[in-house]
Amino acid sequence: MTAVRAPQAWSVRVRGTVQGVGFRPFVHRVATGLRLDGEVRNVGGEVLIRVGGPEQAVARLIEALRAQAPAAARIGEITVTPDGAAPPPGFRVVASADTDLPQGFAGLPADLAICGDCLDELFSPADRRYRYPFINCTACGPRATIIDSLPYDRQRTAMAGFPLCPRCAAEYRDPADRRFHAEPVACPACGPRLTWRAGGRTATGEQALTVAAAAIAVGRIIAVKGLGGYQLVCDATNAAVVDRLRRRKLRPRKPFAVMVADLAAARALARVDPAAAAALGGPERPIVLLPARLGGALAPSVARGLDRIGLFLPTTALHHLLLHDLGRPLVVTSGNRADEPIAIDDAEAADRLAGIADGFLGHDRPIRARYDDSVVQVVAGSARLVRRARGYAPGALTLPVPARKPILAVGAQLKNTFALARAGQALIGPHGGDLADADSLAAFEATVAQLCRLHRCEPEVYAHDLHPDYLSTGYAQRMATPPRRVGVQHHHAHVVSCAAEHGVDGPFLGVAYDGLGFGDDGRFWGGELLLSTYTGFRRLGRFGTAPLPGGQAAVRRPARMALGYLYGGEFPVPPGPVPALLHRMPAAEQALIRRMIERGVHCPPASSAGRFLDAAASLLGVRDDAGYEGEAAILLEAAAHRAGGRPEPLPWRITRIGGLWVYDWSGTLGALLERGAAGESADDLAAAIHRTVIEVTVALCTRAAERTGVRTVCLSGGCLQNRILATGLSDALSAAGLTALLNRQVPAGDGGISYGQAVIAAARLAGDG
Repeated sequence: MTAVRAPQAWSVRVRGTVQGVGFRPFVHRVATGLRLDGEVRNVGGEVLIRVGGPEQAVARLIEALRAQAPAAARIGEITVTPDGAAPPPGFRVVASADTDLPQGFAGLPADLAICGDCLDELFSPADRRYRYPFINCTACGPRATIIDSLPYDRQRTAMAGFPLCPRCAAEYRDPADRRFHAEPVACPACGPRLTWRAGGRTATGEQALTVAAAAIAVGRIIAVKGLGGYQLVCDATNAAVVDRLRRRKLRPRKPFAVMVADLAAARALARVDPAAAAALGGPERPIVLLPARLGGALAPSVARGLDRIGLFLPTTALHHLLLHDLGRPLVVTSGNRADEPIAIDDAEAADRLAGIADGFLGHDRPIRARYDDSVVQVVAGSARLVRRARGYAPGALTLPVPARKPILAVGAQLKNTFALARAGQALIGPHGGDLADADSLAAFEATVAQLCRLHRCEPEVYAHDLHPDYLSTGYAQRMATPPRRVGVQHHHAHVVSCAAEHGVDGPFLGVAYDGLGFGDDGRFWGGELLLSTYTGFRRLGRFGTAPLPGGQAAVRRPARMALGYLYGGEFPVPPGPVPALLHRMPAAEQALIRRMIERGVHCPPASSAGRFLDAAASLLGVRDDAGYEGEAAILLEAAAHRAGGRPEPLPWRITRIGGLWVYDWSGTLGALLERGAAGESADDLAAAIHRTVIEVTVALCTRAAERTGVRTVCLSGGCLQNRILATGLSDALSAAGLTALLNRQVPAGDGGISYGQAVIAAARLAGDG
């Protein structure tokens, strides 16, 4: 009998987000500590380890790959196979190999906020990187915004044009150094350099930073080249400059985000609970929507009329230096005008921001991809994404049904994201804003092309919304024809995005509350109850309809929407007191809108929860015109938070029409006007209408559960970013014995649509056999 020799070496392949996160140095450190021989390298989008030594020690290495991986790493699959003869003594990081990428996606890392160690060096006068704005290491710094191709190595990033100086090269090669194989490593001698331009004046390096800080201190607006694009920055405590920024940026009321130096500064402006503190301080550094403290130092126009403020901590060393030198909170907002894409190219920024910024604080490191700041809010004790961008994108989510062919899901029109789906994963692209014009569409196409190129993904199937006028739909129509093109109903995509996040298996009830989406009957939907699977749905219930006088004009002016409910809704509002709105609104406009409604001219009906809340906001005198998308409903929520006590809900009724349960809101609006005329405050009535919507929804879901036997409810759509509805519905549905789920990793609003489209397209492809 011949003895079988144990293998002398093993090949260990690690998939997931393992490049750009300090994974090779980590493997080197662990393997060396275990006295193992071998090598580690990046291969395609993976990490390949060849290791030899005692089996017990090799097993400990493999165990450590998951248990002790760097914080930013996301370990997917680990495969171990025998690999021939023992490697030579010692353990090394060796040159990367460019091979075909695996099924699924390479783990392209997101950008990481500056770490504590680098921050200590930044403010240590004796350190050679003292006050160097581009300090980074294996635990922090740019990643997704500088990469040209995989494997992730310096020569394939925007840092290729910055050869390492001897001291940085020594750190890069030293296994004991925390900059061992840190690809963007740099210092003042060899790395990027700041520049300042304002009119004909220029400065570089530390002088550029000094001049920029001085400009902000005296009330100037400056454009700062951040990680994923230019940002506009000014003093958040200076009302005059904040107002000037609003005028120049053509953003009259939409709240600005504010960057503060640390958690203590955040707590001075807002209430920060443990979940919010964790989100603020995480490596993603999102903007976190927080309950604002009264009497804070901020200019009132930063977030006028709202009970919340968006705060975030510094992302880069440059932001830290500005806040340190100025000693005050700063408005830091996207470097664009109104709905344009944010500027990333220096010449583009100089052109587009010339009328907004008084000066430009830039640098000579190119930005390869456009990434805006992410936004999260804490609901029911968990951080939930409102905008998925820097720090989170382009991370991948699991597909409940693997995609048999590569899929590009192009998303919706507003708050657009796209998703690439392959094998068992969907990679979610960064928030691209509203696809409002040719510039935003060009930015969308450029980002799609960049991620497809990085991941060598050639889409074979395109998933899109049913709305024929969305620019994203038009893009999909240009790229493919059926069966390579899959149309997905808007609200089906919403609720599926929530179900897929939670790995729901089997049919579920989907509540989709949003502004407007194109229904499969060609009408506008938005207050929907669906019995859904990943491949299809059946509509079970809806809100009663009302006309949109002037179409999009009614979205921009909720007062029009209110008249739609009063004069042309599916259910007549009972006679009662004259709404105060009619005293505020010009008589000629009222007459025109009434004629439009009576004659059915440009008045498409919609069963929308968002438009219903808009109308209620106008009838309560909260907001007649929307300065930004969703403003009236957002202010209605803010009013409800000011309510005293727990106002009684308003009357409601569910009726049966065309085989659907339909919310008859006529009694709700009639009582709203009656109670308002009797002196009940708008704040209390705002709270009452939220409670009413919750009661109606629970009644709809309870009936649907009794009829279908399905007891899991997925809540999605833009209205589910309303904290009162999200928490109230979760609690009330649970109390009714149902399981309620909310979006978490993708936005409940239209930013999550692309993930839902990808899931549905993959499931339908699987069903095609």
